[in-house]
Amino acid sequence: MTERIRHDGVIVVGAGLAGFSAALAAAPARVLLLSEAPLNHGCSSAWAQGGVAAALSDDDAPALHAADTVAAGAGLVVPAVAALLAEEGPAAVRRLADLGAPFDRKAGGAFSQSLEAAHSRARVARVKGDQAGRAIMEALTVAVRAARHIEVRTGAKLVGLLQDGSTRIRGVVVRIDGRTVEIAARAVVLATGGIGGLYAVTTTPAELKGEGLGLAALAGATIADPEFVQFHPTAIDIGRDPAPLATEALRGEGAVLVDANGERFMARYHPAAELAPRDVVARAIHAEREAGRGAFLDAREAVGAHFPDEFPAVFAACMGGGVDPRTQLIPVAPACHYHMGGIATDIDGRTSLPGLYAAGECASTGVHGANRLASNSLLEAAVFGARAGRAAARVQAAPERPLAVVTGPDLPAEALAALREAMSRDAGVVRTAEGLARLVAGIDTAQAGHGQAPALVAARLVAAAALARRESRGGHFRSDFPDAVAPERTFVAAAPGAARHAA
Repeated sequence: MTERIRHDGVIVVGAGLAGFSAALAAAPARVLLLSEAPLNHGCSSAWAQGGVAAALSDDDAPALHAADTVAAGAGLVVPAVAALLAEEGPAAVRRLADLGAPFDRKAGGAFSQSLEAAHSRARVARVKGDQAGRAIMEALTVAVRAARHIEVRTGAKLVGLLQDGSTRIRGVVVRIDGRTVEIAARAVVLATGGIGGLYAVTTTPAELKGEGLGLAALAGATIADPEFVQFHPTAIDIGRDPAPLATEALRGEGAVLVDANGERFMARYHPAAELAPRDVVARAIHAEREAGRGAFLDAREAVGAHFPDEFPAVFAACMGGGVDPRTQLIPVAPACHYHMGGIATDIDGRTSLPGLYAAGECASTGVHGANRLASNSLLEAAVFGARAGRAAARVQAAPERPLAVVTGPDLPAEALAALREAMSRDAGVVRTAEGLARLVAGIDTAQAGHGQAPALVAARLVAAAALARRESRGGHFRSDFPDAVAPERTFVAAAPGAARHAA
């Protein structure tokens, strides 16, 4: 029997940095924060290594940060949104610090900042080299648990949305301890993360399968830029799933990429060599591996004996895989890392469906374009998560109407495994019409057999948009259409197509 609950306030689904930021900013409105995993588990925010990009130093300025963001996005960044992110960035970082995030500091108290690829300044605030995400999330977990207006409920898996006849989203459906619970609310903020779990090789938690994105699409929400997936160039290739990450900050500190013979190769692909944009570095490593030359990160001289103190997470991951990065090369491979696309929103998280907001990686504000600038993800989650929370808190209760449940089935484990392999093969670093058409056909077959599983819906959005974009731009590279020719964003006005029944 389905349990029904009414929450007089805002529901936030997801307990990463975007979800936490939304929940905290929604005060004094009551917030019900729902997470399938325990807090600080199952979210990419806690795994983020590099840090938070913001113009915090005297030789930097928000305009410079915005310009770098626009340049990295390969023609598809919305300039006004990038300017907003950069302008609000310094205050967002200081707010995180005030909540207890222990950013590295210089002797005089200023933030220590590192240089990362495609940034014109050293502007990435970090914690102990590669601990930023974990440290920030630990601090915010304390703040969320202490906030009187927030109720946290873990073990709650999102399985549907409540929608009325006017298309307004009126709540969520979750599964808790095997029970189905319908929770009505004034507004819903989806902060459900990315799509890394749809790929066989990923650096993100396996739980993140784009199901929030898929459910929003099934409810009729407009989806933006789903084809643009960022592949981190330096996942540590030691056979683990998910693959541990060798942060870009290592290359900022001087680590270099070499082949199996110890020869550097990045200068053949881009004049900035190791500090080229991520998509360029990812394709270069992919090409070297495909050619049989292998790809390795050499940090022996740049970091060496300082690894345990300066980059403890990378050091632990390497040692766990039998590689001592102080004295050995680190084998690396590109891996699905971040989804630039998502549920289309404005700068306050509003989607095309009344009552539904989105923030973080599951959303698409247009700030990342075709290729996210390094360390802008945590900043986006903090800035736009807070804006979404404040906007959702202002939503007034709507008149009572009959509600329907928008839902889709779970994808069986075997089908998910097959999908992950197909996505990595055909919607990976290098794409072709043949591979993408095969992928779309395979997803259609899976949907015929398993129904409109939200994970399949999300995967099909990526594959179909990649097939339709007959050019190469940012994270989307078509070997059959290698030139950039169409600087236009993709918008999919998804028609409602989920299983619906009366609530």
